[in-house]
Amino acid sequence: MPRPRSSRRKLALAGSILAVIATAWILSVVAVLFYSRRDDARRADAIIVLGAAQYVGRPSPVLKARLDHAVSLYRQGLAPRMILTGGTGVGDTTSEAAVSRRYVLRKGVPDDAIVTEDEGRTTRQSVAAVAAWMHAHEDTTALFVSDPFHMLRLSVLARRHGLVPLSSPTRTSPISGSARQEWKYVVSESVKVPYALLFERSETQ
Repeated sequence: MPRPRSSRRKLALAGSILAVIATAWILSVVAVLFYSRRDDARRADAIIVLGAAQYVGRPSPVLKARLDHAVSLYRQGLAPRMILTGGTGVGDTTSEAAVSRRYVLRKGVPDDAIVTEDEGRTTRQSVAAVAAWMHAHEDTTALFVSDPFHMLRLSVLARRHGLVPLSSPTRTSPISGSARQEWKYVVSESVKVPYALLFERSETQ
Protein backbone atom coordinates (compact mmCIF):
# COMPACT_ATOMS: atom_id res chain seq x y z
CA MET A 1 0.00 0.00 0.00
CA PRO A 2 1.47 3.41 -0.95
CA ARG A 3 2.33 5.76 1.87
CA PRO A 4 0.00 8.71 2.53
CA ARG A 5 1.01 11.93 0.84
CA SER A 6 1.57 13.62 4.21
CA SER A 7 4.10 10.93 5.21
CA ARG A 8 6.01 11.38 1.96
CA ARG A 9 6.11 15.12 2.53
CA LYS A 10 7.43 14.65 6.04
CA LEU A 11 10.14 12.31 4.80
CA ALA A 12 11.08 14.75 2.05
CA LEU A 13 11.23 17.61 4.54
CA ALA A 14 13.36 15.56 6.93
CA GLY A 15 15.68 14.64 4.07
CA SER A 16 15.99 18.28 3.04
CA ILE A 17 16.78 19.35 6.60
CA LEU A 18 19.44 16.65 6.94
CA ALA A 19 20.95 17.71 3.61
CA VAL A 20 21.12 21.35 4.74
CA ILE A 21 22.75 20.36 8.06
CA ALA A 22 25.28 18.12 6.29
CA THR A 23 26.14 20.85 3.79
CA ALA A 24 26.56 23.43 6.55
CA TRP A 25 28.83 21.09 8.48
CA ILE A 26 30.99 20.38 5.42
CA LEU A 27 31.30 24.11 4.77
CA SER A 28 32.30 24.60 8.41
CA VAL A 29 35.03 21.95 8.10
CA VAL A 30 36.34 23.64 4.95
CA ALA A 31 36.36 27.02 6.68
CA VAL A 32 38.24 25.67 9.73
CA LEU A 33 40.85 24.13 7.41
CA PHE A 34 41.12 27.33 5.36
CA TYR A 35 41.75 29.49 8.41
CA SER A 36 44.18 26.93 9.83
CA ARG A 37 46.46 27.54 6.85
CA ARG A 38 46.37 31.34 7.06
CA ASP A 39 49.05 33.42 8.71
CA ASP A 40 48.36 37.14 8.54
CA ALA A 41 50.86 38.22 11.18
CA ARG A 42 51.50 41.94 11.05
CA ARG A 43 51.71 44.89 13.41
CA ALA A 44 49.10 44.69 16.17
CA ASP A 45 48.33 46.22 19.54
CA ALA A 46 48.98 42.93 21.34
CA ILE A 47 49.94 39.31 20.79
CA ILE A 48 47.35 37.03 22.43
CA VAL A 49 48.46 33.53 23.41
CA LEU A 50 45.70 31.03 24.13
CA GLY A 51 46.42 28.83 27.11
CA ALA A 52 46.89 25.08 27.10
CA ALA A 53 47.78 22.46 29.68
CA GLN A 54 50.65 22.94 32.10
CA TYR A 55 52.28 20.19 34.15
CA VAL A 56 53.40 21.13 37.65
CA GLY A 57 54.54 24.58 36.57
CA ARG A 58 55.93 23.53 33.20
CA PRO A 59 54.19 24.27 29.90
CA SER A 60 52.93 21.23 28.03
CA PRO A 61 54.41 20.66 24.56
CA VAL A 62 51.30 22.26 23.04
CA LEU A 63 51.58 25.35 25.23
CA LYS A 64 55.34 25.56 24.69
CA ALA A 65 54.86 25.57 20.91
CA ARG A 66 52.40 28.45 21.19
CA LEU A 67 54.68 30.43 23.49
CA ASP A 68 57.77 29.90 21.34
CA HIS A 69 55.88 31.19 18.32
CA ALA A 70 54.57 34.19 20.25
CA VAL A 71 58.07 35.05 21.46
CA SER A 72 59.29 34.93 17.86
CA LEU A 73 56.54 37.35 16.82
CA TYR A 74 57.38 39.66 19.73
CA ARG A 75 61.07 39.68 18.77
CA GLN A 76 60.02 40.74 15.27
CA GLY A 77 58.47 43.84 16.84
CA LEU A 78 54.92 43.01 15.79
CA ALA A 79 53.37 44.17 19.08
CA PRO A 80 54.49 46.05 22.21
CA ARG A 81 52.87 43.57 24.60
CA MET A 82 51.90 39.95 24.99
CA ILE A 83 48.69 38.85 26.70
CA LEU A 84 48.88 35.33 28.13
CA THR A 85 45.63 33.54 28.89
CA GLY A 86 44.56 30.47 30.80
CA GLY A 87 43.12 29.85 34.24
CA THR A 88 43.82 27.26 36.92
CA GLY A 89 42.63 23.74 36.16
CA VAL A 90 41.06 21.32 38.60
CA GLY A 91 43.78 20.03 40.93
CA ASP A 92 46.35 22.58 39.74
CA THR A 93 48.04 25.06 42.04
CA THR A 94 48.93 27.62 39.39
CA SER A 95 47.35 29.01 36.25
CA GLU A 96 48.33 28.40 32.66
CA ALA A 97 48.87 32.15 32.30
CA ALA A 98 51.31 32.24 35.24
CA VAL A 99 53.30 29.31 33.83
CA SER A 100 53.36 31.03 30.44
CA ARG A 101 54.59 34.24 32.02
CA ARG A 102 57.55 32.54 33.68
CA TYR A 103 58.41 30.82 30.42
CA VAL A 104 58.41 33.94 28.24
CA LEU A 105 60.34 35.87 30.90
CA ARG A 106 63.09 33.28 30.60
CA LYS A 107 62.96 33.76 26.84
CA GLY A 108 63.73 37.46 27.26
CA VAL A 109 60.32 39.11 27.03
CA PRO A 110 60.41 42.02 29.51
CA ASP A 111 58.04 41.93 32.45
CA ASP A 112 56.42 45.25 31.55
CA ALA A 113 55.45 43.82 28.15
CA ILE A 114 53.49 40.92 29.68
CA VAL A 115 49.83 40.89 30.69
CA THR A 116 48.24 37.78 32.22
CA GLU A 117 44.57 36.85 32.03
CA ASP A 118 44.23 33.96 34.45
CA GLU A 119 40.48 33.68 35.01
CA GLY A 120 39.26 32.22 31.72
CA ARG A 121 38.92 28.44 31.57
CA THR A 122 37.44 28.33 28.07
CA THR A 123 38.27 29.99 24.78
CA ARG A 124 35.12 32.11 25.03
CA GLN A 125 35.94 33.30 28.54
CA SER A 126 39.55 34.09 27.67
CA VAL A 127 38.67 36.07 24.54
CA ALA A 128 36.00 38.03 26.42
CA ALA A 129 38.46 38.92 29.20
CA VAL A 130 41.18 39.89 26.71
CA ALA A 131 38.72 42.08 24.81
CA ALA A 132 37.68 43.84 28.01
CA TRP A 133 41.31 44.56 28.89
CA MET A 134 42.15 45.78 25.39
CA HIS A 135 39.12 48.06 25.17
CA ALA A 136 39.99 49.54 28.57
CA HIS A 137 43.42 50.42 27.16
CA GLU A 138 41.99 51.66 23.82
CA ASP A 139 43.53 48.78 21.88
CA THR A 140 41.68 46.90 19.15
CA THR A 141 44.02 44.86 16.94
CA ALA A 142 44.86 41.44 18.38
CA LEU A 143 47.35 38.98 16.91
CA PHE A 144 46.17 35.57 18.09
CA VAL A 145 48.54 32.65 18.59
CA SER A 146 47.23 29.13 19.06
CA ASP A 147 47.07 25.85 17.17
CA PRO A 148 45.92 26.05 13.54
CA PHE A 149 42.54 24.39 14.14
CA HIS A 150 41.67 27.14 16.65
CA MET A 151 42.03 30.16 14.37
CA LEU A 152 38.57 30.47 12.84
CA ARG A 153 36.71 30.32 16.15
CA LEU A 154 39.13 32.80 17.70
CA SER A 155 38.45 35.18 14.84
CA VAL A 156 34.68 34.81 15.24
CA LEU A 157 34.80 35.34 19.00
CA ALA A 158 37.20 38.28 18.74
CA ARG A 159 34.95 40.07 16.26
CA ARG A 160 31.94 39.39 18.49
CA HIS A 161 33.78 41.29 21.24
CA GLY A 162 34.78 44.24 19.11
CA LEU A 163 38.38 43.30 18.31
CA VAL A 164 40.17 43.28 14.96
CA PRO A 165 41.64 39.75 14.86
CA LEU A 166 44.80 38.67 13.10
CA SER A 167 45.96 35.06 13.23
CA SER A 168 49.38 33.45 13.35
CA PRO A 169 49.14 29.75 14.25
CA THR A 170 52.08 27.79 15.51
CA ARG A 171 53.30 25.07 13.15
CA THR A 172 55.33 23.15 15.72
CA SER A 173 52.58 21.89 18.02
CA PRO A 174 52.47 18.12 18.52
CA ILE A 175 48.82 18.27 17.48
CA SER A 176 49.87 19.42 14.01
CA GLY A 177 52.33 16.53 13.87
CA SER A 178 49.57 13.93 14.24
CA ALA A 179 47.00 13.71 11.45
CA ARG A 180 44.61 11.80 13.70
CA GLN A 181 44.82 14.38 16.48
CA GLU A 182 44.57 17.27 14.07
CA TRP A 183 41.42 15.91 12.42
CA LYS A 184 39.86 15.25 15.81
CA TYR A 185 40.24 18.93 16.69
CA VAL A 186 39.15 20.11 13.24
CA VAL A 187 35.92 18.12 13.53
CA SER A 188 35.34 19.49 17.03
CA GLU A 189 35.91 23.07 15.86
CA SER A 190 33.60 22.56 12.88
CA VAL A 191 30.77 22.17 15.40
CA LYS A 192 31.91 24.90 17.80
CA VAL A 193 32.29 27.56 15.09
CA PRO A 194 28.61 27.55 14.01
CA TYR A 195 27.62 27.64 17.68
CA ALA A 196 29.83 30.71 18.20
CA LEU A 197 28.35 32.36 15.12
CA LEU A 198 24.78 31.72 16.20
CA PHE A 199 24.86 32.10 19.94
CA GLU A 200 27.92 34.08 21.07
CA ARG A 201 26.78 37.53 22.10
CA SER A 202 28.82 40.62 21.31
CA GLU A 203 29.76 43.03 24.07
CA THR A 204 27.44 45.62 22.53
CA GLN A 205 24.35 43.42 22.84
